[in-house]
Amino acid sequence: MTDKVLSLLSLSKKAGRIKSGGFQTEETIKSGKAVLVIVSSDASDNTKKHFSDMAAFRDIPFRIYSDSGSIGHALGQDMRKTVAVTDQGFADRILELIDSADTRRNTDGKEKDI
Repeated sequence: MTDKVLSLLSLSKKAGRIKSGGFQTEETIKSGKAVLVIVSSDASDNTKKHFSDMAAFRDIPFRIYSDSGSIGHALGQDMRKTVAVTDQGFADRILELIDSADTRRNTDGKEKDI
């Protein structure tokens, strides 16, 4: 099964609507261009809190998703722990996919049989 979220991140990158890596993500948030912030599940707790707080302060949706290797691979780069999406259309669809995936999971994190 292919990961639709990672595919959309890849497409967003090709369209020039992604900034990745800690410095670029932070600059994009501060400049007001970010419409979605994603941090990998294997990022440090400090990194997760830092970007979660920045996004919350500016009312930007924030999600923790996938691992840094998979995100980096989707973006055609090395490992990436943070990503800022700058296009509302891409962000809306990515949020929809991430949130629908979360509702299909049991509390133990395993997929439900649908």
